[in-house]
Amino acid sequence: MKISKEVKTAILVILGIIFFIFGFNYLKGKNLLDSSRVLYTEYDNIGGLTPSAPVTINGFSVGKVSRIYFKDDNSGRLVVEMEVNTNFKFSKNSTAQLYQESPISEKGVAIIPVNDAAPNAKKGDYLKGEVKSGITELLDKRLAPLQNKIEKVMSETDTLLVSVNAVFDEKTRGHLKASMATLETTIASFNKTSKSLNAMLEDNKLKLNHTISNFEGVSSNFNDLSSSLSKANIAATIKELQAAVNKFDLVLAKIDNGEGSIGKLLKDEGLYNNLEGASKQMEQLLEDMKLNPKRYVHFSLFGKRPKQYDAEGNEIINKD
Repeated sequence: MKISKEVKTAILVILGIIFFIFGFNYLKGKNLLDSSRVLYTEYDNIGGLTPSAPVTINGFSVGKVSRIYFKDDNSGRLVVEMEVNTNFKFSKNSTAQLYQESPISEKGVAIIPVNDAAPNAKKGDYLKGEVKSGITELLDKRLAPLQNKIEKVMSETDTLLVSVNAVFDEKTRGHLKASMATLETTIASFNKTSKSLNAMLEDNKLKLNHTISNFEGVSSNFNDLSSSLSKANIAATIKELQAAVNKFDLVLAKIDNGEGSIGKLLKDEGLYNNLEGASKQMEQLLEDMKLNPKRYVHFSLFGKRPKQYDAEGNEIINKD
């Protein structure tokens, strides 16, 4: 059967259109002959995720991102369309995690599979979207507090410098310069004094050596004295002294208790009163002998009888 030119031209045009559509979709990363599942997820911010980004399960590439567009509810959320080219079954409750391995690598989507009682994910299902913190986000979280602290320190340092500038005015700087000049003069004087002291020590070196030798001799003598004292029977001497003290305490105790002659003399009030009375009578006798000596001393050359007196000093006349 003869095919006309018009039919051939129509067939070629149709085939060209088919190949064009196939090629265009292939270049876009979509294979029209592939029976892959198309799944969806949503994110508030995709952080630079682009179409053709890899889709992985447990680190194994199972597809790619085919399209990204805004959700039509004016919420600003982004819908990510994923083509999954695997027969691996996982629950529709699985998570689509947005991640980035390193700061220089592209972002991708990792499906965290869940095996529960829920139905398996099928074409057109939405998976729960989740963003995994990358190195950049972690660094931002770590550096943000540090940045705030550094800014606070810089602010306080600036305030401190302003205060220091206010304190160190022209007058204060003049005082500091004068103090430094005085300190320099003091150090120079100290150096001069140190040199003089060194010269004096050098001049008296022999005398100092002699003095040190004498001190060493005295120290040696003191050591000998200490050795002699340590060898002496100090313990026995102290023991004898303690015994003597104990005996003296015993004697004092007996005297206090009225024992012995001294104790009776000190404690017996009757003996004390008798001694006091005898002493008083003796004093009266001596006074009377002084005033009336004739009563006690009689002297006669011719044997004349001595006169007699009574206790009151009156002469007794005998009538014989």
